[in-house]
Amino acid sequence: MDLKNRVAPELKDGLVQLPPLYLPGDLASARQLVQPPAEKSELVRITERELPVAGSSLISVRIYEPVQRNGTALPALLWTHGGGYVLGHPSGEDALCQSFVKAAGCVVVSPDYRLAPEHPYPAAIEDCYAALIWLAGFDNELNIDLTRIAVGGASAGGGLAAALALMARDKGGPSLCFQMPLYPMLDERNVTPSSHEITDPAVWNRANNLAAWEMYLGGPAGDHVSPYAAPSRSNNLTGLPPAYTCIGQLDPFRDETIEYVARLAQAGVDVEFHLYPGGYHGFEHVVPNAEVSKRARTDYVNALARAFSLNN
Repeated sequence: MDLKNRVAPELKDGLVQLPPLYLPGDLASARQLVQPPAEKSELVRITERELPVAGSSLISVRIYEPVQRNGTALPALLWTHGGGYVLGHPSGEDALCQSFVKAAGCVVVSPDYRLAPEHPYPAAIEDCYAALIWLAGFDNELNIDLTRIAVGGASAGGGLAAALALMARDKGGPSLCFQMPLYPMLDERNVTPSSHEITDPAVWNRANNLAAWEMYLGGPAGDHVSPYAAPSRSNNLTGLPPAYTCIGQLDPFRDETIEYVARLAQAGVDVEFHLYPGGYHGFEHVVPNAEVSKRARTDYVNALARAFSLNN
């Protein structure tokens, strides 16, 4: 498919700026790329803590909260960063997490979960679930309203958010009022039309997705992949919290997202879904000042604020 001819005009310049990525060969160099730091808001305090996870391991969590707090318990979002399960760090999403705090009046906790291939599944989801349990604890001094806890993330982070919703339901974990898996990485099988459609090396594409899934799963996928690794594998979506998701029309995850949305609705889960014509994977971060990017960000930031307001 000629991706460049189908991309929304205001997003085309972003494709030129994106360096090609070829996994797994480029993994080490991609990890060394340093993103410019986000502007720090005077309204948001950012701190870090270390949490024990499986065995004797420790992970850090990045915490975003309003500078001015009056003692009232606040809603909370566990936000899991993207990166194909092999890249990324919470600090790379500082700007977005600060916008959640300002718009929704909430606390955001983002775990620096272990990455594949050094730490294949289930390391990432175990770390994220441990962070969720800690977030909902009484001894963390965050003063969280336990009736208003949400999970969210984008790309691989969206896959982890969907998996966390499943795991919290199945394990009787923290009660979630909302889930926001944005353009989520849900299905290791890569059999949908959109997974074959997007092959351009300038964006997240079929080849990189296949490589990332193999690294995350510790080898070629078999027939019995856990739904906590690939949420599309779940055969029961009932009892999950209300959901919001979105995706660009030119994203390889388009069809698995649409299928998951339909299955959530069929299972009686309230779900809101937005499809952005001409948008590729993560377009709102690649060209943040484009009108469609502003609209996409505003839509999901407001969706979180609305979910917390409805549950107040």
